[in-house]
Amino acid sequence: MLTKTEKTFSYVFFVILIAELICGSVERFSALHYFTKPAIVISLMIFFWNESQAISKLIRNLTMLALALSLLGDILLMFVHVAPNCFMFGLLAFLLAHVMYILVFLKQRNPLKKPMPFLVILLVYAIGLFLLLRSGLGDMLIPVFVYMLVILGMATISFLREGKTSKTSYNFVFFGAILFMISDSLLAINKFYETFLFANVLIMLSYALAQYFIVMGIKKAQ
Repeated sequence: MLTKTEKTFSYVFFVILIAELICGSVERFSALHYFTKPAIVISLMIFFWNESQAISKLIRNLTMLALALSLLGDILLMFVHVAPNCFMFGLLAFLLAHVMYILVFLKQRNPLKKPMPFLVILLVYAIGLFLLLRSGLGDMLIPVFVYMLVILGMATISFLREGKTSKTSYNFVFFGAILFMISDSLLAINKFYETFLFANVLIMLSYALAQYFIVMGIKKAQ
């Protein structure tokens, strides 16, 4: 399923991820968190750029832009404790990253596949989550609502790639899109509803794996 180069990168990626999970959770290593967190997406950018020559220029550039915007979002969210507005700008960066992924997935969409059954499931999930968060959103109600619509769109379009790309590519991207939804949901619950045990670990783990599987899936579409 994975080439030798992909396996080698995967080992490096998971070492970086483990380092970030430790540095983001253990106070003693918290200063290193400012290096290990950005390193997750930076490693994906370097790997994808070097290994995606066979992919169309448009898809390659859109994916790189999605990763760059994700990196910007990661950096902004690290400084929310310094400037609260960083959360809003971080949210915007990730929203635009999702839009880039949507454009990539649309290029690989299977026009014969119908979105409605899956979309209904997503809408039920999103409505339930929004109702749970609504009382704690305050001024963030509309931005979070818009963000939820965009990530629902990203997950739905990833679902519509089936039959248009290889099975491995489809499974990787779809799994990554679902993990991205889970990560964002955990982040929203922890911030706007109630903090929970191991929140930072679960959020970062699901987020990093989401990016990993999406990038691997897009690469394998070539």
